[in-house]
Amino acid sequence: MATAEHPSKDCILFATADWDTPYWTNKQHTAAHLAEAGWRVLYVESIGLRPPKLGSGTDWGRIFRRLWRGLRGPRQVSKNLWVYSPLLVPFRHDHPWIRTLNRSLLSGVLRWFIRSRSFSRPMVWTYHPYIVDLLDDLDTGPLVYHCVDDLAAIPGIDADAFNLEEERLLKVADHVFTTSPALQAKCSLHHPQVVDLPNVVDAGHFGQALESGPLPGDLAAIPSPRLAYVGALSDFKVDFALLHALASQHPEWSFVLIGEEREGQHDPTLAEMRKLPNVHTLGHKPYAALPQYLRGMAVGLLPTRVNDYTRSMFPMKYFEYLAAGVPVASTPLEFTRHHHVGLCIGHDVPSFSRAIHDQLRRGRLTPDEAADFVGENTWSQRLEKMLQIVNGSRG
Repeated sequence: MATAEHPSKDCILFATADWDTPYWTNKQHTAAHLAEAGWRVLYVESIGLRPPKLGSGTDWGRIFRRLWRGLRGPRQVSKNLWVYSPLLVPFRHDHPWIRTLNRSLLSGVLRWFIRSRSFSRPMVWTYHPYIVDLLDDLDTGPLVYHCVDDLAAIPGIDADAFNLEEERLLKVADHVFTTSPALQAKCSLHHPQVVDLPNVVDAGHFGQALESGPLPGDLAAIPSPRLAYVGALSDFKVDFALLHALASQHPEWSFVLIGEEREGQHDPTLAEMRKLPNVHTLGHKPYAALPQYLRGMAVGLLPTRVNDYTRSMFPMKYFEYLAAGVPVASTPLEFTRHHHVGLCIGHDVPSFSRAIHDQLRRGRLTPDEAADFVGENTWSQRLEKMLQIVNGSRG
């Protein structure tokens, strides 16, 4: 990937996800591709946008892992890429003394890292707004806010506090990028030039599904046609009632769910679905193995519940399915108003059923169709474009 020139090619990226989470999102991909392009990147893991649940073993386990890793300091995970698990109070980020304590804890480590690695005025690339005060303690370059979700709409987050902090960030950010028109409209209330660019895909990786080859054993045993959903089985994102009705009405279709349930996000409908002979839950699969699974799928499903959080989403799975040659059936999210290639839409059981029928009739995409439908929506081209925008205003 040939990136635009940058004065230092050093970057501190503030994420909303831990580096080793099973499901990579924009944050990990951006950091990894910047590092591959020769940038030196410090990936700062999630600060914890919602308070931990006292009864959640997963939350407490994550806190203990964070404590252990944080005490060790930034760790190098590949050439040019370091990951830091910050030691912070994981709640009430808006409280004055917690804000001051967290700022002191994090800025001390970052100043030490910048000096020890000779980072020169690093670009700050953030996916959340809780860094504004921190910037006063650091000598940094351009500030980029990459808004990829309406985080204030996630259950458990203090929406009022988050929105106030996001407004502060938008007023000082040099560049703001969003992934949907809805997010662009929200951010444009406080920033004069918000650039909307949809989510993208590692086309080379998922394009392996277009090549002939054997299917994984657990998939090969499932009858075709196979309909795929790949991703976290989250009860506030996935419309399990829709999937259950479709699977009940169409025993001739095999529904293949690749992913795991999230802590505290269990839908009893999923348990009912598992009782159906044509529903197959395969659990989490490594990112590297996904093309082999998508090679055997006839239709990719985006059965997303439409709510305040999902309405502004641009699912990464859309272009991942297309790059793998899999046509898509989706509920009517905001992104479907602007992106139509390889896509059929259904808002209820009858219309979603017709969408699947239509995609089964049209069949998998050819390599030329997949390349055409994905177009320039690849990581290399998208980061190149974003960096050109960042550097262009710096002269």
